[in-house]
Amino acid sequence: MALAEEVLRRQLGKYKFRDLTIEELKDVSKTYPNFTFSMNTYTFKDGSQKDLLNFSGTVPVKYGNSYNIPVRLWILDSHPFAPPICFLKPTANMGIAVGKHVDARGRIYLPYLQNWSHPKSTLTGLIKEMIAKFEEELPLYSLSSSDAARQSELLSYIAKITEGETDMKSRSKTGRKNEGCFDKITVVGAGDLGIACVLAVAAKDVADKVVLLDLSEGAAKGGTMDLEIFAVPNVEISKDFSASADSKVVVLTVNSLGNAQTYLDVIQSNVDLFRGIIPAVSHYSQNAVLLVASHPVEVMAFVSWKLSSFPKSRVIGVGANLDSERFRYILTNLLKTEVLAKDAWVIGEQGEDKVPSWTSCNVAANQTEAVAAHNSREKVANRAMEVLKGKGQRSWSVGLSVADLVDSILKDKRKVHSVSTLAKGCCNINSEVFLSLPCILGSSGVIEMVRLEEDPLVQDKMQSSAGSIHDLQQQLKL
Repeated sequence: MALAEEVLRRQLGKYKFRDLTIEELKDVSKTYPNFTFSMNTYTFKDGSQKDLLNFSGTVPVKYGNSYNIPVRLWILDSHPFAPPICFLKPTANMGIAVGKHVDARGRIYLPYLQNWSHPKSTLTGLIKEMIAKFEEELPLYSLSSSDAARQSELLSYIAKITEGETDMKSRSKTGRKNEGCFDKITVVGAGDLGIACVLAVAAKDVADKVVLLDLSEGAAKGGTMDLEIFAVPNVEISKDFSASADSKVVVLTVNSLGNAQTYLDVIQSNVDLFRGIIPAVSHYSQNAVLLVASHPVEVMAFVSWKLSSFPKSRVIGVGANLDSERFRYILTNLLKTEVLAKDAWVIGEQGEDKVPSWTSCNVAANQTEAVAAHNSREKVANRAMEVLKGKGQRSWSVGLSVADLVDSILKDKRKVHSVSTLAKGCCNINSEVFLSLPCILGSSGVIEMVRLEEDPLVQDKMQSSAGSIHDLQQQLKL
């Protein structure tokens, strides 16, 4: 459709830089004549709305064959000094391939958008990078007829988001029946850890149904294929987020396999991946507990909490649950100090900076006895931690720990576990960071944090961990 300049001028009346915007749109229309332009209401994350110019059409992509990928770009009223908001616009027989540059709603994330700077950045330049990235990783795939039926509800939801009609607080209406007390969980990610979690949950008979969301491209591979071949009972494998609907627990095991060069780049890649996952699983299971096993677990639990808008009690990380169980086992069975093991925990962050602690203290007759008891306990704890250092965290070990946590949540056991939870207010920590602390777990996640014995050394280590994690989080782009 030819660009009607006079019509655009009237429509762009409230745009701050109307002439610059029109010149850019003329270039787009000339290069991509299939795009059509219109004014519609867009709803932002904070609920505010604006009438914005947007244009829809297809971009040509070569990925073996040639494809026309439907997209929609929303132009902000501060354009060209602010980047547009970009979405895929799939048809009912197309599925969204969640990846590095596309989330489950079809929103498009590109380096070009993040680094947008006028006059260097232009709409035609953006579309060219969009095509280049889509040729590396195709953002859509063809659905079977049964999958297409399930996809239609998600597409309706996406359309409402992009046209300002959705209520993000509304209850999930996925067209599936209410499963009531049916204990269903979803494991996101079909790597070694995801499959280990599925097998551990199945072996312990923790849930009535387990959905494994395989977000990898192409047909089933490796362990996923083996699960299908040997038909593990009550396990469903799917690439469709709607299959996770009404899960009571969602376990996140995915990690980005990109070519990031620095530790910060690796974490940012995981954040980009979670941007496409958390909104989708949160939409389909709005009362679920999110259990994060992705690395680094403290940071990714924080990211999940922010992206989901769930209450802090319903977002936890696997934390030091495995280390705590091993620590108590070593104290009881190897060092023969069962009395100490009863109230012993490993807390803090995963890795070298974890620290032993206790949730109660035996009252000594006098200060001398108290000091002697503390020194004796510290020696035993150091020996146990040395033994613990030699124990790696294999996928199957973490899978068993995840099954243990899921069991406590689904069965509302009110059992104490050392899990990553929002630590603000504990140990004089003032920042929003997740650290492993002993918590009572139930069907709603963290019911209560168990009070730790006061120990200045432990507090110092916890504050140090909180500071380094908070500094890292400040560098991430959520």
